[in-house]
Amino acid sequence: MTPARLQGLDNAAAQQVVATAQALGLGRPDQAAAQLAPALKAYPDHPEVLRLHAGILNLRGDHAAAQRVMERAVGLRPMDGLYHNTLGTVLGAAGDFDGAVRALNRACELQPGLATAWYNLGVMLTRCVRNEEATQALRRAVELAPDNMDARAQLGDLLRVGGRVDEAAQEYRKVLAEQPWAGMAWWGLADLRTGALDATDIERMRAVLRNTRASDDDRIAIGFALAKALDEQGHYGDSLDELKRAGAIARLRQHWDAAGFSGDVTAINKAFTLPPAGATDPQLGQAAIFIVGMPRSGTTLVEQVLASHSQVEGAGELPDLPLVLAEESNRRSRPFPHWIVDMQPADWQRLGERYLERTAHWRRRKPHFTDKLPSNWLYIGAIRAMLPGAHIVICRRDPLETCFSCYRQHLANNEYTRTPEDLAAFWRDFDRSATQWAKLYPTHVYEHDYEALVSAPEQGIRRLLDACGLPFEEACLRFHETARDVRSPSATQVRQPINADMGRAQRYGALIDPLRTALGLPLFEA
Repeated sequence: MTPARLQGLDNAAAQQVVATAQALGLGRPDQAAAQLAPALKAYPDHPEVLRLHAGILNLRGDHAAAQRVMERAVGLRPMDGLYHNTLGTVLGAAGDFDGAVRALNRACELQPGLATAWYNLGVMLTRCVRNEEATQALRRAVELAPDNMDARAQLGDLLRVGGRVDEAAQEYRKVLAEQPWAGMAWWGLADLRTGALDATDIERMRAVLRNTRASDDDRIAIGFALAKALDEQGHYGDSLDELKRAGAIARLRQHWDAAGFSGDVTAINKAFTLPPAGATDPQLGQAAIFIVGMPRSGTTLVEQVLASHSQVEGAGELPDLPLVLAEESNRRSRPFPHWIVDMQPADWQRLGERYLERTAHWRRRKPHFTDKLPSNWLYIGAIRAMLPGAHIVICRRDPLETCFSCYRQHLANNEYTRTPEDLAAFWRDFDRSATQWAKLYPTHVYEHDYEALVSAPEQGIRRLLDACGLPFEEACLRFHETARDVRSPSATQVRQPINADMGRAQRYGALIDPLRTALGLPLFEA
């Protein structure tokens, strides 16, 4: 922290600010807030105090407040690259990836040697599925800071996306050789393929969890990696213990508001129960195929099958739909879905055209493209209004297997996955929404059955293609041979033929009865 950023603070406040920054670096918002409290009270308008306050709010999940505070700080130090960097991370956490990229590009312009800004830019470009630009930004971050293991681990992730599994494993191992506490490298390795971690790695991870240099983010990621390795060794009770510990650390930072989320879902569903008069062009959006559902429900498999078709480009998890809706919320100064009642057909047409403008890149080679952001199930009513020609595939998998797989997966920013109760509540909200949309729009919303596809692949694939208005092609049966970037936890799985033995719940037996109870399912019987 440079002296210029501390200018105007007395010695005590300066020390508090430095201690706050250290606590934030370890991912500990409560400790940071306690350190900053005296300085925030004494210097409520100091830019560095505001910047750190925004960081605390961001870690706690209060993204709207974090953005307001950080914009004030940037206004006070508009030529400081670090401030634009922090604003970029806040905007990214709030889901405004476009705004984040703009802020981070500005940070890199103002301070070209700021490695953390290049790293954060690489992360945000990755989330925007701009992988080539992301790779360039991450390589720049590594050039500036060779010890930035997060950037190197992210580069490993991009190698995995491209199917270069062995190269990705080597990159992760290089990171761990220098920083054995680098959590994302451990998780990247664990998530790469079955058997990537052995008994020696298990002992190393257990030792590293006691290393004081590991941040809370590291501990969470290592906990999930350790749990996966223990699962593969058949130590199911120990695996669950590690998942509980990792989840508990994450819950110290953010608690999931299940009741609040359920209320939001109810409001969205109610706003579209009587479908509004949608876009004036009934064919608008016929190029788009939305693939939605719970994480770990087979969305990546569905996309891989469709992307194997000669007419379909597999685009991945695009952020564009929620960003278009957020733009409209900002324009109307009202949150979604409160402005739905005021929308006219011309407005829906405008939003649909805006989405197609943003996604034009994915129609350069083929007439159709997939948008596989699972959480878009929340917006099916809006999709139908703004893109009436689009097809929507809702992926369904056995609820116990789906929720347990979510619980075991290190899903960043999915705080509902930390407890059986929160997972079950989230699943029920998804289930009632999916049922509503499928009944309301039977010609354009298709409920895809994962288990049916696994048990009879050709029949399941034929039904899927028919629902999307696509002719059958043999290549879709050989989806595992299709070469393309896959950025999801299932990237390795979809490059292999269908495996009918993918379930995990049965192996854990009564150990996961709390999840069964939360889902309203019978307890395990041996």
